[in-house]
Amino acid sequence: MQSDAYVDGFLLAVPTANKEAYRQLVLQSVRSFKKHGALELIECWGDDVPEGKLTSMPMAVQCQADETVVFAWIVWPSREVRDAGMKAVMEDPDAPGPKNMPFDAKRMIFGGFRPLVAS
Repeated sequence: MQSDAYVDGFLLAVPTANKEAYRQLVLQSVRSFKKHGALELIECWGDDVPEGKLTSMPMAVQCQADETVVFAWIVWPSREVRDAGMKAVMEDPDAPGPKNMPFDAKRMIFGGFRPLVAS
């Protein structure tokens, strides 16, 4: 990973029954993000995500019994490319809009990060 790379991270709960709809949304999103500068998108469907007593990923996104936790990230070459790219994706008519989300986006957690260690 480049030394000036930038990463957007996401944590969300997706209705398990919507797994394929979510996968299709991601495949459509990949095209838009890469068109606007993203290097890589990784979407991970929860497989071993334990419920915590004080904190946990399921608790953080208020995951329900019929939902699965998804952990995802987008790698950008720099913060500057990310800022311009995110703006362009939001304005891209080919990008999926908020009406097309097969999950409750209000419970999604996200943030931007500068890599500390990448090996």
